[in-house]
Amino acid sequence: MSWDGFEAPLKARLRLFVIGVLIFSLLCTLLGRLWYMQVMSNADYSQAATQNHTRQVLVPAPRGTIVDSQGRTLVGNRVSLVITVDRSVLAKLPDSQQNVVLTRLAKVLGQKPKDLKARTMLCGEPGASKPPACWNGTPYQPIPVAKDVSEQIAIEVMERREDFPGIAAESQTLRAYPAPYHVNAAHILGYLSPITTEELEGLDKAGQDSVPHRSDLVGRAGVERTYDQLLRGTPGVKDVIVDAVGYTTGIQKQTAPVPGATLVTTIDARIQASVETQLKNAIMTARKQYDPITKKKYVADSGAAVVMDTKTGRIVSMASYPSYDPGVWVGGISQRELDALYSTKSGTPLVSRALQAQLAPGSTFKPITTSAALGAGYSPKTRLDCSPYFEVGNRRFKNYESASYGMIGFDQALALSCDTFFYRIAYALWLKEGGNSSDISTHDPLVEMAQKFGLGKPTGVDLPGEVSGRIADRKWKKTYYDSQKDYYCKLASKPPAGTSAFLKQFSREFCVDGYKYRAGDAVNFAIGQGDTTVTPLQLATVYAALSNGGTVYEPRVVQSWIGANGKSHEIKPTVKTKLPVPKSTLSYIDRALQQTVKTGTAAWKFIGFPVDQVPVRAKTGTAEVYGKQTTSWLASYTDRYAVVMMISQAGTGSGAGGDAVRKIYETLYNIKPVPPAGQTKPKQ
Repeated sequence: MSWDGFEAPLKARLRLFVIGVLIFSLLCTLLGRLWYMQVMSNADYSQAATQNHTRQVLVPAPRGTIVDSQGRTLVGNRVSLVITVDRSVLAKLPDSQQNVVLTRLAKVLGQKPKDLKARTMLCGEPGASKPPACWNGTPYQPIPVAKDVSEQIAIEVMERREDFPGIAAESQTLRAYPAPYHVNAAHILGYLSPITTEELEGLDKAGQDSVPHRSDLVGRAGVERTYDQLLRGTPGVKDVIVDAVGYTTGIQKQTAPVPGATLVTTIDARIQASVETQLKNAIMTARKQYDPITKKKYVADSGAAVVMDTKTGRIVSMASYPSYDPGVWVGGISQRELDALYSTKSGTPLVSRALQAQLAPGSTFKPITTSAALGAGYSPKTRLDCSPYFEVGNRRFKNYESASYGMIGFDQALALSCDTFFYRIAYALWLKEGGNSSDISTHDPLVEMAQKFGLGKPTGVDLPGEVSGRIADRKWKKTYYDSQKDYYCKLASKPPAGTSAFLKQFSREFCVDGYKYRAGDAVNFAIGQGDTTVTPLQLATVYAALSNGGTVYEPRVVQSWIGANGKSHEIKPTVKTKLPVPKSTLSYIDRALQQTVKTGTAAWKFIGFPVDQVPVRAKTGTAEVYGKQTTSWLASYTDRYAVVMMISQAGTGSGAGGDAVRKIYETLYNIKPVPPAGQTKPKQ
């Protein structure tokens, strides 16, 4: 046989051998890989498989309580029966059946089906409403759709499981407001609402510690906002096991939540309740009185009152009217309720007038003018004419009701609230410091003293939303002119039909040289009129400084907090500045303001009050507002407390607020009320 006869079978055997080797190698590789996956990587793959079938659900931490200075609960927590909807269960049903279930549930709950469905939709998904109507939490967490349901409704839902798949009744913790002494304090306490996706993204980018979770409620106002991180606590985490379609089948593990801290406020609920009552009563009474100029009833649209501990700067009470029920936010707020809180017809009750009302202070500003004048060449021996009016150019600046008291000193000028006395001082200082000069750096002792008292900037209170007020000096006037020049020049050249003669004249003058700080601006500034504005809280810090000898504190409404471990952390009073006013000057002003309640403009409201045992120093203020009725101010203090009350469009300082402030002092010092003897109102 030839070699060729053997070659073919040999090649065939070689090919079979090579194929066999390849198959054997592949089998070995496959077996090795299987062994590696089953043995060496078993733990990793088991963990990955478990992660694919678990979801994290947050267990909310009990939010910290808020108590008053005596330990009375102002904001706490309560247990509520809540109906929830589990989206993971509903998702397993056809769309038509989902609608049937939600419609059936809406009927039981007394809600509209579309509103109920909106509550079950995730914020941001197509067709979802805006927060708080949508659900801002995880889809693996039951969604609360009704709070405070009756046991009967809860039982009906739980017994008819076949009619309500994915629907449950469970207990949840909600914010509660025990209201000791029927206190409201809404603007101090604040409220909660769900955090938005945009806010979460902003916090993540900022790298803030303790970022809230999607389902968290966060503080939106008051101490709930300022101290949100302390109150929120740390939520627990529950790892739930879910199947392929997302249905929860069990719990793998969970950690317990850490409750939020307890806030101890400086508020005394007993005093707070009294202040709220007296402020409201004063406003309701003012609305029954007539404006002697317009012959119309006073509008008395809003007001505020502040009681401050003068030795620490702590707020004992702070009230704003109109107010609102903080409980309206609990469990979600309707659009109708939200609109009412922002409505001008209802008085925009969300606005805290104590922190955000910027109004001319009127004659309550005069102690500041006195402090400046006594440091700028005048003395307690100075005597000036309290004439019925004071002429500046061709304009007469009058006393209230054109009162006249002859030659008097600073003490009588304060007690009697003589405007023309302070006009003369302001005019003389204006001439001395440059008159009509447009130099914004011109020295002005009155302006500088107001700034040293802390006006023109926020007090630094530990509440959000505080405004700065305004000192209308040369610098402000130039800035305002630059921003408004085009508007008023256009109005002066082409006034629209119906423009008043006053506005036409003002526009022409403003267009020409509205940047100048005129004599009229100076004399108005001296008595708290014109464009200078303050808040009630700012004025309270001023009068607290007069009381304690010249220390201006940053106001505080929280004095300490207690952690989950029971440890207390004090928030100490903060000194903002010391007044550069001699003690002798402060003592002189103090003695003068004591006469206000004895023989001055507030005396008719303090008849029978034990002023010798509880010396009250006070200053009334009646601030004129263009196009509106006058603002009523009454600023006062004792050795321990400063009490300030403001009522917008309510008349004179003592007339509108005198009785209310007196009753607040009676509450503060446990004085038995003695009705006034009915003395006629003095001229202010």
